Amino acid sequence: MSKPEHHGAPGGGQRAHPSDQSDRIDRSENPARPKTLRPSGGYRKLRSFQVATVIYDATVAFCGRFVDKRSRTNDQMVQAARSGRQNIAEGSRASATSSQTELRLVNVARASLDELLLDYEDFLRQRGLRQWGKDDPQARAVREVGKPHPTDQSDRIDRTDAEAYAPWLNHADSAVLANAVICLIHQANYLLDRQIAGLESQFIQAGGYSERLAAARLEERRRQDRTDRMDPTDRVDVPNKPTPACPFCGKPMALRTARKGAHAGSQFWGCTGYPECKGTQRVDGSDQSARSDGGKT
Repeated sequence: MSKPEHHGAPGGGQRAHPSDQSDRIDRSENPARPKTLRPSGGYRKLRSFQVATVIYDATVAFCGRFVDKRSRTNDQMVQAARSGRQNIAEGSRASATSSQTELRLVNVARASLDELLLDYEDFLRQRGLRQWGKDDPQARAVREVGKPHPTDQSDRIDRTDAEAYAPWLNHADSAVLANAVICLIHQANYLLDRQIAGLESQFIQAGGYSERLAAARLEERRRQDRTDRMDPTDRVDVPNKPTPACPFCGKPMALRTARKGAHAGSQFWGCTGYPECKGTQRVDGSDQSARSDGGKT
């Protein structure tokens, strides 16, 4: 099965040295970066990514111990595990500019883990080894590791650290290791299903990047048009007078000059939302406002 992957740091799926801080920092979370219309990155805090990382590392170890290194299955299992992890990260990074790309990559991650799940199930079935049921005591024990402890108040970002799964992942019995990874894949798929549902709901409610960009541009054009229509005298603040809010829509008001009618030449507060909102207010702050044509509002 061919899967789109975006290779990041050199070395492919190899783990970075502990002293290499460049690989441990998600640059998309840098507070110094300018804000965008849609947030991106932060994938290291996603539980789906954390579980997928454990699955990838465990699969590399499993294939090295129990699968012939010269077989195609060895390479396919490692690549499927890597694809699951990498596409979660790439989808998170792509979220700033494309909702469709983010959804597509997360779905690719989900499909890759499904393929890996079949490989582990095949390994057990073809060797006559028992696969744990959902309610098997060992399966429940593996699931329990990934749950946050209610009394743990520390800021533990990664609750799926491989050390917690060491009793199963370092076991001498290939069936124990394979069953433990199967449990982890089910967890990851559950988390990805929730993630995909959330992304779809967000897209329906708020639209994608292109739609948000177009809406932001239209709002900026409206703001510029309102500014261009204002008379120069409309942009002068009344000394020692705070700018009032429109009594109708709440937008800030601008000082304007009546050009006709009984109040021609006099100043008044007019809503900056004009012409959509025609709210006005007298400069003296009285409740009764006058329009530029001299009529009452």
